Amino acid sequence: MAGRLDGKVAVITGGASGIGLGTLELFVAEGARVVAADIQDEKGAMLEQRFPGRVRYAHCDVTKEAEIAAALKLAADEFGGLDILFNNAGISDGMRELASIEAETWSWIYDVLVRGPALGMKHAIPLMLARGGGSIVNTASIAGLQAGWGPIAYSSAKAAVIHMSRVAAAQLGTQRIRVNAICPGLIATSIFGASLGLPRAVADQMAARVAGNAAKVQPVPKAGLPDDIAQAALYLASDASAFVTGTHLVVDGGITVGSRHSWDQSGLSPFAELFGDAFSQPQDS
Repeated sequence: MAGRLDGKVAVITGGASGIGLGTLELFVAEGARVVAADIQDEKGAMLEQRFPGRVRYAHCDVTKEAEIAAALKLAADEFGGLDILFNNAGISDGMRELASIEAETWSWIYDVLVRGPALGMKHAIPLMLARGGGSIVNTASIAGLQAGWGPIAYSSAKAAVIHMSRVAAAQLGTQRIRVNAICPGLIATSIFGASLGLPRAVADQMAARVAGNAAKVQPVPKAGLPDDIAQAALYLASDASAFVTGTHLVVDGGITVGSRHSWDQSGLSPFAELFGDAFSQPQDS
């Protein structure tokens, strides 16, 4: 089914590594021309060399509205318009308690994870209207759905992304612009190391550790990879999801389906913990 994005033009923020890079590679393979918007200039230059005529790089700090607008304008100037925006650029704060987080950290997290996608959508709208519509995909997280999957500032920001996507979908649906979110689970990227405050090079190495251990902590016994999210992004970006808007797609190997005992027989049920052997004994009818 190659060619699902033939003739489409996409902008991917955070497109030079991790989930963004995996999505860029898939989008190009499916026929799209892509602007990779990122702050990793060396990697961006390598992408232009790797995909001549198919990929352009734009230096884009998503906390700066002018750089977001410039990245989207580059898509229109170089490739003739904009059909797809994947708001994927991400960061994470350290795993700290609420009482120890500075006000500046809250502002930084929300500027990148919420304000950045909001401004991306703002500047994408006129370009998409000129093409008769489009698809916006926002990267959220399972941390935005349940406690325990990420730091508090990051988690609350991702919850905001999910609801912002829903409200934006309501506003833009009649204009043929669809808006959806993806909630990744444990995906082998550097964001886990970054959340611990590790340098980028060390954080990149953490991805291998995630890949080696993720299969043990979720029902689907395999590590989540950037391509798993890229495939979800492809579906939401393509015409295959023409009737889908205002929702969030959970891609997490089943890790949020329930407590461990629901899928692992060796996991201790809270009822067994409460009632001991009585819980496992057959009962008279």
